[in-house]
Amino acid sequence: MKSVRIRSSKPDRKVQAPQREPKAPPAPSDDQHILIAKRAYELYSERGYRHGYALDNWLEAEREILSRIPPG
Repeated sequence: MKSVRIRSSKPDRKVQAPQREPKAPPAPSDDQHILIAKRAYELYSERGYRHGYALDNWLEAEREILSRIPPG
């Protein structure tokens, strides 16, 4: 039995996938990163240079800095 290849007369169409909105908030810019790092160090200093709280200091500094930026 002989196989037959059938070609479509319709031209190939390229359909662009819909753009999806990013689900995660945008990453802070370099300037924001520096401001957060400085504020985290200030918190570290204010708390008596206690070790073991780096993440807490960073997250609090991040909240403070990012809350100053208007959404949009």
